[in-house]
Amino acid sequence: MSTDTTASVSTHILDTSAGRPAEGVAVRLAARSGRDAAWRALGGSATDADGRCGDLPALPEGTTHVRLDFEVEAYFAPPAGNRAEARQDAPAHRDSGTGVFFPEVAVTFAVAPGEHYHVPLLLNPFGYSVYRGS
Repeated sequence: MSTDTTASVSTHILDTSAGRPAEGVAVRLAARSGRDAAWRALGGSATDADGRCGDLPALPEGTTHVRLDFEVEAYFAPPAGNRAEARQDAPAHRDSGTGVFFPEVAVTFAVAPGEHYHVPLLLNPFGYSVYRGS
């Protein structure tokens, strides 16, 4: 949760090719304290059945930029349960040869103390969209 001196971040992922939350996607969180500062890895999580990461680490005081790294390639890979085949309209092995064009998604954004930033990822095998939610 944010305080007067820190910001906070949350995220969730919706698989728009299936029309449901994306479960089991690894998400890493990094922060820095200025445009020219080095990134500091803070930890990570994985999305739950609702596509949410409820346990992302808190941001350190002085954070000005945040990066969320979403590891989506494994989510779209056909696992033993053929998750990809269960998707409505999910194209298989087109153009990229793997079934997913973006194997990872990195979202970098600026933050201010006292604010909460919810950053949803709308995802499909060949595209994505992000925005600041509420």
